Amino acid sequence: MEIFLNNIHQKYPFITIGNFEIKHTSINFSRILIILNPIVRNRKNMKRVVVGLSGGVDSGIAAYLLKRQGYEVKGLFMKNWEDQQGVLTSNCNWEDDLMFAEMTARKLGISLHFVDFSKEYRERVVNYMFNEYKRGRTPNPDVLCNREVKFDLFAREAEKLGSDYIATGHYCKKKSAFLNGKMIHSLFEGEDSNKEQSYFLCQISQEQLSKALFPLGSLYKSQVRDQARSLGLATANRKDSQGICFVGKVDLPEFLQQRLAPREGKIIKIPAEPVRQYKADLTLKKDLQALCQAFDFGKIEGKHIGEHQGAHYFTIGQRKGLNVGGTEEPLYVLATDTENNIVYVGEGQNHPGLYRKGLFIPRNDIHWIRPDLRLEPEEEQTMYFRIRYRQPLQRGRLIMKEEGAYIIFDQPQRGITPGQFAAWYVDGELLGSGVIA
Repeated sequence: MEIFLNNIHQKYPFITIGNFEIKHTSINFSRILIILNPIVRNRKNMKRVVVGLSGGVDSGIAAYLLKRQGYEVKGLFMKNWEDQQGVLTSNCNWEDDLMFAEMTARKLGISLHFVDFSKEYRERVVNYMFNEYKRGRTPNPDVLCNREVKFDLFAREAEKLGSDYIATGHYCKKKSAFLNGKMIHSLFEGEDSNKEQSYFLCQISQEQLSKALFPLGSLYKSQVRDQARSLGLATANRKDSQGICFVGKVDLPEFLQQRLAPREGKIIKIPAEPVRQYKADLTLKKDLQALCQAFDFGKIEGKHIGEHQGAHYFTIGQRKGLNVGGTEEPLYVLATDTENNIVYVGEGQNHPGLYRKGLFIPRNDIHWIRPDLRLEPEEEQTMYFRIRYRQPLQRGRLIMKEEGAYIIFDQPQRGITPGQFAAWYVDGELLGSGVIA
């Protein structure tokens, strides 16, 4: 028995019970061996999951569910933003988030680790945002944040903690199955249509998906909050984060002015009838490219009705911030020309300049979560599409050409915006996505 205890002592210099590490020499080892044996034996086959504990209710319940399912769970908190240079001010306080993450970990009886990705976040996400706005495009930082941070940097850090999987509080589902002798991982919409978040993951890869778990995919938000209350989690009634991923709500013009200087330009009002007539004359058979391109409003004689302080501060469909009155209906941004610093607007939310029948994605900007289902040039398929978060799926056709992908919708879509992501689905499965040109 003494030899056996010595061997155990050499192999396990510290015993972990709950959240505590106890050095063997400080206790009567023979008395604790009875407690330790089941832990050591069971943990040999336990899979370790590192959960991104953000300080919100969703990640906390994700950790709880995984622990209840028999996984060995560790928490990892990411500090992704700290503005010390005045580049981006927000209402998001990472110290508060960390405090709530610590309370959740303590309540669930799991360890919590900390990592600082603020430098990488600035390089991979914030700089990308500046560059896109400078080009007159509207980026989606949340999609990029998931691809570059949560499922890349975070996953690598989790591996240092010995993870078999990583987990997040996203409301989506993952399914895996062998197809043609190969394990294929699929990403599906979440059960709660009000919180469905697969769209935000439209750029992740098979490799990233293979190591990911989404415990909340079959739950509704109300169920998650009820579970948190029953557990006595401090996050049970905490508000969901909003705005830019890990940053929160920001004043966009103030944000952009940090690097994109104000520059006065013209606001041009575009009449509806010439746009309506042009679009009515287009046919799919002859005009596929024209149907999928942004309309050139510079070809129409519009009316100069005001001034702005920079075309790159505006996005398609925007109503607020124009500061132009005297119209029967509100004005909406139809397009921006950052090269000539012009903002084109139309009157009324049904202005034909706000709607398009199709969009185009260049070949290099196409991403398939399911490469085995990739369409080849000259192939096409009826699918369902989403061009923004929480948009109901829209039926249409994906038409693949050598130069890229054309999407033709059954119904014209409002506010198709360059720089945003279009994602395509079949039977609730997210197959791929791309950046709208």
